Amino acid sequence: MDETPLSILLAALAVLLILSGFFSAAETSLMAVNRYRLKHLANRGHRGAKLTMLLLGKTDKLLGVVLLGNNLLNAASAALVTVIAIRLFGDSELMLTAATLAVTFLILVFSEVTPKILGAAYPERIAIPSSYILTPLLKLFYPVIWFVNLFVRTLLWLLRIKPAEQGSDAALSMEELRTLVLEGGHYIPPQHQSVLANLFALEDTTVADVMTPRNQLEAIDLDASDDTIREQVVTSHHSRLLVYRERLDNVLGVVMVRKLLHRIHSGEINAQVLEDAMREPYFIPSGTSLLSQMQLFQENQRRTGLVVDEYGELLGLVSLDDILEEIVGEFTTTAPGQLSAYRRHEDGSWLVDGASQLRDLNRKLKLNFPLNGPKTLNGLILEHFEDIPEAGTSFKLAGHTLEILQTQDRSVKVVRIFPALAPPTE
Repeated sequence: MDETPLSILLAALAVLLILSGFFSAAETSLMAVNRYRLKHLANRGHRGAKLTMLLLGKTDKLLGVVLLGNNLLNAASAALVTVIAIRLFGDSELMLTAATLAVTFLILVFSEVTPKILGAAYPERIAIPSSYILTPLLKLFYPVIWFVNLFVRTLLWLLRIKPAEQGSDAALSMEELRTLVLEGGHYIPPQHQSVLANLFALEDTTVADVMTPRNQLEAIDLDASDDTIREQVVTSHHSRLLVYRERLDNVLGVVMVRKLLHRIHSGEINAQVLEDAMREPYFIPSGTSLLSQMQLFQENQRRTGLVVDEYGELLGLVSLDDILEEIVGEFTTTAPGQLSAYRRHEDGSWLVDGASQLRDLNRKLKLNFPLNGPKTLNGLILEHFEDIPEAGTSFKLAGHTLEILQTQDRSVKVVRIFPALAPPTE
């Protein structure tokens, strides 16, 4: 060893530190790499991604080969520095202590901290190429790794730790997946991000949140005169009409207006024609989630359903279009003769229909009305006052200033919502 030139010893030390740094960077990058991105690349046939997935599937063996290589190289570096120190300064205790501190510093900087920072910063770029080296090393040193893991598994058994069971629950929950989508703004276009976020919200939104309320439904009483029935069908702006007898809760069926077109021209519209053309009503409990209801629409080959409460009272109507609008946004137009529910005033305030859904107001006007109680603005105001307020009443609700402009039939019809003022800056 004394005959070996000092330059070769220094070069060997540099090589050992670099190799040790490789194992440190590989370990960190493999633990930090995006598993879903890896799976995507593997499914597309990327060989490096497949090797990386195989290594990550055997974590104990992977860590065994990485730590075996890392510790052997670090021990060799320490021994080599000791030899270099003795060659240069002799075997005094002071010099050996200084050499120990020096090699610790070199290992920390060049073999541990710097490589691991690089591995965490560029996990995919380092993990996939590393798999081509670690895979054959794992096969080469498999007997040694198996022997070491034998003691590791024995120690874990004594400590009553079962890592296989702890690591089996790797699937993302719905909330975690929602967070992943919302935090992936750089990779997902805003429109796609909004659609995906709305999809996750379907499970927490019920049909009662998006239904057309009962007082806005268009229905035909079979006990009405033929002229009244004919006029309702001819002037209807909806593709489907409810058919009832005596009272609206006694719904007998749903009729599609297009099936009556040939009868309209001949003037043969009457109660019997509606009974022959109507379809049996499809009732939906008010607490059904939109995700479940979309699946039920598909299974039952329906596009609309009548929402009822626990007592069987009719609350409103929900359609497949209502659910789709919750996912992709509003795409229907306002029916002729019906004013828009939101109108912008010159001073920046909004004139809003009292029957407007709170969820729509929050989404379209960027408000923050509470959604855990009444579903409409009228209901929220009545709950706030515990009475029917008079026109001209101004008040604050959920941080917004509102003014009652019109009341009618024991309900609030038109409300003005003033824009929220920005908080003063300090």
